[in-house]
Amino acid sequence: MDIHIMISVFVFLFTTAVILWRPKGINEAWPASIGAAIILLTGVVSRADVLDIIYKIGGASITIISTIVMAVILESFGFFHWSAARLAILAKGSGYRLYWYIQLLCFLMTLLFNNDGSILITTPILILLLKNLQLKPHQQIPYLLTGALIATASSAPIGVSNIVNLIALKIVHMTLYMHTAMMFIPSSLGLLFMSWLMYVVVKRKLPKQLPNSAFDIEHIFFTKNFHPLKGQISVDSKRQRTKFMLKILLFVFVMRCSLFVASFLAIPIEIVAVFGSLVLLIWRWYHLRTNPVDILKKTPWHILIFAFSMYVLIYGLHNSGLTALLLNICEPIVKEGLFHASFIMGGLVSILSNLFNNHPALLIGTITLTEMNLDPITLKTMYLASIIGSDIGSLLLPIGTLASLIWMHILKKNKIKVKWKDYLSVSLIVIPPTVIVTLFLLYNWIQLAFSL
Repeated sequence: MDIHIMISVFVFLFTTAVILWRPKGINEAWPASIGAAIILLTGVVSRADVLDIIYKIGGASITIISTIVMAVILESFGFFHWSAARLAILAKGSGYRLYWYIQLLCFLMTLLFNNDGSILITTPILILLLKNLQLKPHQQIPYLLTGALIATASSAPIGVSNIVNLIALKIVHMTLYMHTAMMFIPSSLGLLFMSWLMYVVVKRKLPKQLPNSAFDIEHIFFTKNFHPLKGQISVDSKRQRTKFMLKILLFVFVMRCSLFVASFLAIPIEIVAVFGSLVLLIWRWYHLRTNPVDILKKTPWHILIFAFSMYVLIYGLHNSGLTALLLNICEPIVKEGLFHASFIMGGLVSILSNLFNNHPALLIGTITLTEMNLDPITLKTMYLASIIGSDIGSLLLPIGTLASLIWMHILKKNKIKVKWKDYLSVSLIVIPPTVIVTLFLLYNWIQLAFSL
């Protein structure tokens, strides 16, 4: 075996193992960057490859960072505490109704921001809400688990909700607009099926009647953080707070829609994303009289390093012949027809994601697709099948996505124990049929709406 192949494979496997293990809570960017440095020093990845990597991940990384900044700003406004308080009110004492509102919240947060941001923000809020409702730990887990699963899977309908989706879009030369047109309806229906199936699985563990809240989450947050002298947000009127929050939510929604308009008009979407986060930052500065430096400190800039480093590792595998091997496996299957090809690609990326995490799995799969000389519709369909495998199929195990690793880390910090048994009791029943149903819906939607 060639020495470069051995180095690439060993460094990739070792780096992935450390990222999944995360000894002493180490940030995932550290092992990724060390692994990338080794690959660069050995010359497996050239300078030209590095420039190509920067070109492909630059816009995606800036877009995702900008949306995370918006999420952090909304948290500082109290939007998520306000949302949690609304959940408690809307549930009207029903544990079953609360399940569906949590599903809706997590779905919308991922669509408005991204899957990692949604997990980072909604998980602590759900913990606060469920503890406030005085639920026992075993009663909290079904809500937290199903919320995390739907939040992570909800990055499938629109490419901008996941950094690896955005990078892959660049590789296959597909616009954000076209991704949404081809993917939103089948994947959203797939997510609805997933929510229903999870409900069937966990229903017996959900409390029929919720206990009364121990305290008013919204009131305590606003009185603690927004003294009248600190800014212009009233802490006295819930109606005023609601109007203010709806204005912010409308602005975020408009900016989100602007990304698709920009994509349709061939305007770099990162420009729109940065503009939106800057406007919201200035808005926050004006209302809260708070220096924006604190938001910059809270922003996870390490995502940029992580994305670049993982891509260097993937390029190392690509240059060492891994994609050529996958090409030999996949090409005969593609000739069998689009239906077979879609299911094989979705299944392959699902398996790779659960073995090595969905970031490298989707990137390897996408690079392989570009080597097949496929016609545009086949290429796009197989790419979207890969997205389903990467965003939904990867959830079979709790190590399949960065978002699920973050979720487990947050629960551990809050001393909430979720065993692999608890996770697998839901995922093994829910994820495989959801992937199959969503792939079937994708194939039929494309046949109906996009085939000539």
